[in-house]
Amino acid sequence: MTQTDGLVCALPDRSAMAEVSKYQDALVISGILHTAQTIAIVGLSSNPLRPSNFVGFYLQRHGYTIVPVNPNERAALGQKAYASLSEIPFHVDVVDVFRAPAAVPGIAAEAVRIGAGALWLQFGVISAEGARIAAEGGLKVVVDRCMKVEHARHMGRMHWLGFNTGVVGSQRASVL
Repeated sequence: MTQTDGLVCALPDRSAMAEVSKYQDALVISGILHTAQTIAIVGLSSNPLRPSNFVGFYLQRHGYTIVPVNPNERAALGQKAYASLSEIPFHVDVVDVFRAPAAVPGIAAEAVRIGAGALWLQFGVISAEGARIAAEGGLKVVVDRCMKVEHARHMGRMHWLGFNTGVVGSQRASVL
């Protein structure tokens, strides 16, 4: 969030976008989506009205094992919730983050410590420092992208014929 003259705006702070745009590579995104099996969602809520729940539900329905990470939850999406990444007793392929950007550097460091394969920061979660920590720790990194939307786009579920149009929008391109 950004703050101007005492007013708070709910729009994400995109001032670091030039620095983090390198973490939006289509080949990296596709590679993660095609190889990952276990996704720890940090900030996953049991409330079905929350975006984290919707994304987790979608990914679970598409064959991924979802691991809720939220100290305020006992379970979500029918799975035991863990208070932190360090408590998960098995390998995690992707750490998908639904938390405020200020929390990301600590989450990234923990993802490196547990040997995760990738750090994925959801749409609006922009942390150049967190991305740097994860990348320097050997993780693949995606920033400011929704895993559900990218899955639909890269796995052929966004367009009615299954083509990856490369465009995420509600308007169809002119055929003429």
